[in-house]
Amino acid sequence: MQSKQIQQAVAALLPAFRDHGRLVALDPSCRPTNRAEGYEVQAALLNAVGEPGVGWKIAATSAAGQKHIGVSGPLAGRLLQSRCLADGATVSLAGNFMAVAEAEFAFRIGRDIKRVGSAPLSVSEVMASVEALHVAIEVPASRFEDFAKAGEAQLIAEFACACFFVVGPEVATDWRSVDLKDHQVSVTCNGAIVAQGQGSNVLGDPRLALTWLANELLDHDRCLQAGDVVMTGTCVVPVPVKPGDAVVADFGAFGSVSARFT
Repeated sequence: MQSKQIQQAVAALLPAFRDHGRLVALDPSCRPTNRAEGYEVQAALLNAVGEPGVGWKIAATSAAGQKHIGVSGPLAGRLLQSRCLADGATVSLAGNFMAVAEAEFAFRIGRDIKRVGSAPLSVSEVMASVEALHVAIEVPASRFEDFAKAGEAQLIAEFACACFFVVGPEVATDWRSVDLKDHQVSVTCNGAIVAQGQGSNVLGDPRLALTWLANELLDHDRCLQAGDVVMTGTCVVPVPVKPGDAVVADFGAFGSVSARFT
């Protein structure tokens, strides 16, 4: 895309992102048509927002999720400092017509993840750069009225439906010796269990999801950096929420994380 087209796309997306507004679609004259163009707009949008990115999210890490938003595979989106909330936070649903909560594993990166040569990084190479594991809740939101028809390039451009995310405490147990794909997760809403799942719902294994992201970014001239938090995708079917609801994501021995909605 030409610089002028990228800036036109950003000019349309920025107010919708800041004010939790909606778009039907980007104008065809500045609409990204593939992943590479989507990431170009995404990077420019982050710069225009004017605050630091604190990491990444992976959208559509299950076949059902990919079908739900009409994409062929996972998408990478930016996470912003102002939308990173602590355990127990109150989360606004203003303008959020998706209105769901997702229970996720979140990795914190300890050192920049790069590669030598063109071969994809392996799971062991990527995991060697992970500093910590956290349990988390994501509350996604799209800027497009019909996000299921926006297409992957536009969704990437708007941060892949990233919005608020609640990060719980660092997992203190020896999580590296646990097979994360078999780890059970449940979600309660107002005290009742409403969803159950496991790590395998995240691209087969949250570690595989993180490895996909590391390679996806490198393929588009970006990389995971020290300090980044990575939300790897939901372990459960997204839980519908409304103002007044209280949600707890229980990761068993790894602990739990909670959020209230307003």
